[in-house]
Amino acid sequence: MENNNISRRKFIKQSVGMGALMFGGSQILSSCSTLFRTTTSSSHYDLKGLPSVILGKTGIRIPRIALGLGSRFCNIVDPDESTRILNYALDNGLYYWDTAWVYENTKLGIVSEERLGETVNKRRNEIFLSTKVTSRNPDEAMRQIETSLKRLKTDHVDMLMIHDVQNDADVARLSEKGGLIDILHKMKDQKITRFIGFSGHTEANALNTMAGRGDFDNMLMAMNHWNGYKQNRQELVIPTAKEKGMGVILMKVVRPKESIKGLDANELVRFALSLKGPDGIVLGMESMEVVKANIENLRNFKPMDDERMKTLAMELTPFYNHENLPWMANGYRDGNWV
Repeated sequence: MENNNISRRKFIKQSVGMGALMFGGSQILSSCSTLFRTTTSSSHYDLKGLPSVILGKTGIRIPRIALGLGSRFCNIVDPDESTRILNYALDNGLYYWDTAWVYENTKLGIVSEERLGETVNKRRNEIFLSTKVTSRNPDEAMRQIETSLKRLKTDHVDMLMIHDVQNDADVARLSEKGGLIDILHKMKDQKITRFIGFSGHTEANALNTMAGRGDFDNMLMAMNHWNGYKQNRQELVIPTAKEKGMGVILMKVVRPKESIKGLDANELVRFALSLKGPDGIVLGMESMEVVKANIENLRNFKPMDDERMKTLAMELTPFYNHENLPWMANGYRDGNWV
């Protein structure tokens, strides 16, 4: 596998540097889908008895909680502790790992993908590995993908996603010939990734347009909050995504506890898992204590009754109707700790 890892990364680097294909003015990989064959039959995902779901049309069974490896994870100072957390999570059934090229703690000099690399290198076939590309510039996007593979010490990921789809103008740029959507499809053709998707935090219409294309496998979406159009993102976007056979995972699930006194993180997790439509949730985990708590939350999960769901939804309203959420600010990039 190591020789294949090197050859694949070398090929990507050469394709970026030499411009193997001019595609709508952008340089991306040439089509040679038979050059590399990623072996997936040996992958061994072990749920350890955790509740699970088939992620849309991927056919892959995943735990209903994904391990979020963004800002909270990058706030762990001790690298040995972060490695222990990763191995403990994997040993206890949390094998869907969510990271991104942009996830880092600039103050501590910690990069999420680099932190994952050693564990991924040793236990690659046990992990459903998802990362995200940020740049809308095709050449820079290719460089980010190459960098992600190097950091993660692998020749492929299981899910490659467009990070933070923002508005209609962003969708238009992503959709240009040779743009980032085309690049993701090329990466899927080349077996650099098994599946493709996108994430989003803001405008529901933009996410709905992306889901409506029908050519993505997965969507990672922030839970409802205020925006200029007063759109209910869950009600608008999730049905479109499910109609297209996509997996749907929610994020920003426990953020309200930081703004509204008295909210219990465990109840917020249970509330999100009880929502009808989403396949699961991604949770940032900053300590072994939090990882253990969330594993127990999932292992012992029972859907919340309708009355409690309504009550908790009312308690959450001040949070989701607030216009000053951090991920609504211009220039926000999810997963950064600055």
